[in-house]
Amino acid sequence: MSEEESRLPPGQHISRGRPVIHYGRVPSFRPQTWRFQVFGATASGQVHEFAWEQFSGLPTTTLIADFHCVTKFSIMGNEWAGVPASALLEQVPPAPGVRHVMIWAEYGFSANLRMSDFARETTLFATELDEKPLSPERGYPVRIVVPHLYAWKSVKWVRGIEYMTEDRRGFWEERGYHNIADPWEEQRYSYQEEPGDGPP
Repeated sequence: MSEEESRLPPGQHISRGRPVIHYGRVPSFRPQTWRFQVFGATASGQVHEFAWEQFSGLPTTTLIADFHCVTKFSIMGNEWAGVPASALLEQVPPAPGVRHVMIWAEYGFSANLRMSDFARETTLFATELDEKPLSPERGYPVRIVVPHLYAWKSVKWVRGIEYMTEDRRGFWEERGYHNIADPWEEQRYSYQEEPGDGPP
């Protein structure tokens, strides 16, 4: 078994290329009007908004991580660069009692995360892949990358974060995907959920 194969979650295979999967059309990026919001249960009680220049000026980091699609292919050793989730948590702290986050994207797409998943040091708002800006179909200008979960949680074209004290299901979770999405546990579909894995 190769080193890459040893990193594969159960049921996955290593992709020979870099497939791109998305639902709906690819949105246009207009830097003059683009805004990123952090809202919901913020510590200040206020909505915080970042223009593109402000978001681009946040601290950045680089991450090398594998990428596991629920359709069973994995892309190994991707080099992502962007704003770590920790930087946004520091800029806009959540209120006490926040345990979940909703990631909002263009066209109303969303994915919910436990705060423990969002706050991991490997969670990143990526603007680059392999030292190049993201291509539009891969989420340009910003996608979240949550490499320890199935890739539908790594939402493309992100426009905001909602801090939540109670869990809610996102776009794909409402359509039958697992609320947590741990590839090592093969948490693909909602019928696999155990009590406590998601909201009623």
